[in-house]
Amino acid sequence: MALAIFDLDNTLLNGDSDYLWGRFLVELGVVDGDWYESENQRFYDEYKAGTLDIFEFLRFSLKPLAEHDLPTLNDWHARFMEEKIRPIMQPKAQALVDRHREDGDTLLIITATNRFVTAPIAAAHGIDNLLATEPAMQGGRYTGEVAGTPCFRAGKVERLNRWLQETGFNLEGGYFYSDSHNDLPLLERVPHPVAVDADDTLQQHAEQLGWDTISLHDGA
Repeated sequence: MALAIFDLDNTLLNGDSDYLWGRFLVELGVVDGDWYESENQRFYDEYKAGTLDIFEFLRFSLKPLAEHDLPTLNDWHARFMEEKIRPIMQPKAQALVDRHREDGDTLLIITATNRFVTAPIAAAHGIDNLLATEPAMQGGRYTGEVAGTPCFRAGKVERLNRWLQETGFNLEGGYFYSDSHNDLPLLERVPHPVAVDADDTLQQHAEQLGWDTISLHDGA
């Protein structure tokens, strides 16, 4: 039994849940539309370029969570799941997850996107184990701050190592599926790195090192 680790955005999903949540908030009219849309796009472009300041982005993305109570946020998220997420869930991705499950592997999603956004998405894939950026809470409300190490780039390695120590699992025979060059620090540590619909930088890296490359898009 091995560990099968999956990135979420643009890997299991055919889109980015963090970016789409920002756009959803604009559509709801609960954030300043033009400014928020512009900043959301800027951060997404910086992420793809590998220049994202994760703490600057988290100050931006977690602020709306602090401005609304949890029941309201949960109601919005239920709509978000139906309107934005389920349409970008991929049958091939679910089949891959199910195949690892049938093989007896332990399933884990590891994502930079915060837990509020991603926990219901992980559940929709039937995956119980989730490592995500943790929004801080106090008195039953989000504070707008991040708790602990953001689950991004080298932070994914740190968070995974801590989880391995806590759970007793190890990376022997393990897989990690990702689309992004931002995940190279973790891809380079697993026995079976797999580039999934990879960005140009990751694709070149995968080809040079002979890593497996796959597509989970419909028709691919």
